[in-house]
Amino acid sequence: MMKLSDNPSILSPCVESLTELSGRWWVAHTRARNEKAFVWDLHRRDIGYFLPMVERTRIYNGKKQSVLLPLFSSYVFFCGSDADRYNAMTTNRLCQTIEVRDQQTIIKELAAIEKALAAKVQLDPYPFAVVGQRFRITGGSLKGMEGIVIKRTQRACFVLEVDILGRGTVMEIDADLIEPVSD
Repeated sequence: MMKLSDNPSILSPCVESLTELSGRWWVAHTRARNEKAFVWDLHRRDIGYFLPMVERTRIYNGKKQSVLLPLFSSYVFFCGSDADRYNAMTTNRLCQTIEVRDQQTIIKELAAIEKALAAKVQLDPYPFAVVGQRFRITGGSLKGMEGIVIKRTQRACFVLEVDILGRGTVMEIDADLIEPVSD
């Protein structure tokens, strides 16, 4: 069992935000439970990455322990040149790399998740992207973030999508802090 302090950072240590990374973004589909080891390999090779992780409490041998788990199991986002992509593929930890055609969209989607993690919002994996109305957060530390609302009462379930994966992450937010996005 890895101590929390032994985990890799969710973002390349050389930058403060994933928007500072230069190069082309790819999605690495890793072998099962190889996300953190792959990120350590990228770190050693000076390749920029983003591995969104959430803290969870698990019980091992009757004891509660906090662990960091990838938000999107078996996926890591990395950024760099074609040579960096080749070096990432030589780690023997990948099933494949997925080319990201719309670079601006992936940066926007990942930056929203990065912002939510930095704000310590409770995020949970969401199995698929929801077809529904897009909303924008109008106030607070997450102001400007866009996503899909899947449930609305006093608190709204707000899905941040990563289209290329066909997945997302869900969080709760006060319903009075959102407004519909017009096309």
